[in-house]
Amino acid sequence: MKLIRGTGVAGLLGTAAVALMLGGVAAKAEAIKFWTTEEQPERLAKQQKLADDFKAKTGIDVEVIPVTESDLNTRATAAFAAGDLPDVIYTPIQNVLPWTEAGILDSAASSDVVDMLDPKTFAPGALKMVETDGDYAAVPVDGWTQMILYRKDIFEKEGLAPPTSFANIEAALKKLNNPPNMYGFVAATKVDDNYMSQVLEQIFLANGVSPVGPDGFKPLDEKKTVEVLNFYKALAKASPPGDNYWKQSRELYFSGKAAMIMWSPFILDELAGLRDSAPPMIDGNPTSTALAQDTGVVTNLSGPSDPAGASWADIRYFGITSDADTAAAEKFVDYSMNDGYGETLSIAPEGKFPVRRGTDADPAKFTTLWATLPVGVDRKAPLKDLYAPAVIDEITKGLDTAQRWGVTDGQLALASKMLNSQVINRVVRDYIDGGISAEDAVKKMNDELSKIN
Repeated sequence: MKLIRGTGVAGLLGTAAVALMLGGVAAKAEAIKFWTTEEQPERLAKQQKLADDFKAKTGIDVEVIPVTESDLNTRATAAFAAGDLPDVIYTPIQNVLPWTEAGILDSAASSDVVDMLDPKTFAPGALKMVETDGDYAAVPVDGWTQMILYRKDIFEKEGLAPPTSFANIEAALKKLNNPPNMYGFVAATKVDDNYMSQVLEQIFLANGVSPVGPDGFKPLDEKKTVEVLNFYKALAKASPPGDNYWKQSRELYFSGKAAMIMWSPFILDELAGLRDSAPPMIDGNPTSTALAQDTGVVTNLSGPSDPAGASWADIRYFGITSDADTAAAEKFVDYSMNDGYGETLSIAPEGKFPVRRGTDADPAKFTTLWATLPVGVDRKAPLKDLYAPAVIDEITKGLDTAQRWGVTDGQLALASKMLNSQVINRVVRDYIDGGISAEDAVKKMNDELSKIN
């Protein structure tokens, strides 16, 4: 169902009129400015090509300006105060709603673009994250979901169900954990590493647990949180001892000594033997695709108190600013998500899943195109040649159920502070090491998290 618009251009004139207006006004625009956090030279070159192609089609110049992601919020705030914002900003999710509340982004303009492209063609989770007062605060561009990678060949041989739930994973641990030859899992246990925060957030989400609500801090539900803690302790028991983080999990999986790990999709090219600095050595051949072919992927994980589960996603957006040449900016975003969407995704396909699946006429157009885009560093190949169609489908499907703490409650900033404080990491580690009971761990987390604001 289409959201009701407020004061946006499309809300006043209607979509057809907007399309006519854009054609007239955009053609007269001399130039717009586009800020992007994709500042590596190869990625900038692809964005420049997108801008050049757009100019050839519309006559509108696009100045592509790289901005370091850690500086993005500071620069946007300063530019807003000076009345000198760019027209379009490519930004991570955490900036979207705060910038909208501050007046930096024009949600009506972004909503116009989503309406013209058709909301039904987008991954529902990506749009839901930026709904605000009947509008979409920004236009979803691309994203990635955290994945559970598992040895599909071993699971099938042992008659195990895919690791889509706490119960399925625990059943697999009982059969497959046989250290040091095979660890059932490689749980994140290094408290001061962001990898542990990221893994834990997904597992809490999977059981319907969050420390924030619409009014800020929300005490963790004891029953659900104890279920999470017990599950994580089972993962840790089936993992190598010590401080494990992303590096150990990748190394153990690549050497055939881990049945399951949790990772971002940036592992996909390495897993297929396309990166010399991180070769899979399961069969002694660093360029082999054997491990990729034996790997299954799960993006949506469910716990006993939340059978629907959730996927953890990092999603990026195009924000049209309040200082923009609105018509030209809308036209550029529309082009980048339509005729130019293949170029947009090609910047880094392994980490840029298509949040827009296709068009009304061809609902799978962009997911099909994305699977043909080459990935890799030292060698390149399209994902469709490396992974089975079911794996490709699962990778992109995760964006349908994408969640993050605090997004829908407007409390992403507070949730981020809680994660960055590492309170949850420390208490979970204390619990799995046997220093505290599960119930006391919940109380301790609630006590410490309630003091963060």
